[in-house]
Amino acid sequence: MISNRRRDTSPEIAVRSILHARGLRYRVDYPIRTAERTIRVDIAFPRAKLAILIDGCFWHGCPEHGTMPKRNRDYWEPKIARNRERDLHQTELLSEAGWRPVRFWTHDHPDEICNQILEALGADRPTPRPG
Repeated sequence: MISNRRRDTSPEIAVRSILHARGLRYRVDYPIRTAERTIRVDIAFPRAKLAILIDGCFWHGCPEHGTMPKRNRDYWEPKIARNRERDLHQTELLSEAGWRPVRFWTHDHPDEICNQILEALGADRPTPRPG
């Protein structure tokens, strides 16, 4: 588990690259203080108060691609269930703090994620001019 990254995963980097190419600027691994605790989101747009979270299919129990290991199932089932409960709670806390949390799965296509982020920001921003 030590090789699992908290930030800069391949899906995050792919999304950030497209967002940057489209002229958007954002914060990475951004800490947001809520009533209970500080939550770090993958990508944040502080002015718009938009928090983007990209969840791994295994760790967060994706209904489409999430798998349950056959070995040590007594450990993994409660762990993934706790992760899902924590995700729901963090979404509630972010909303209560005035942020709009938007969650994606790592299997979602980066272009589609970016399109949904643009939609959530409420503007189709033009691609910046070259040079």
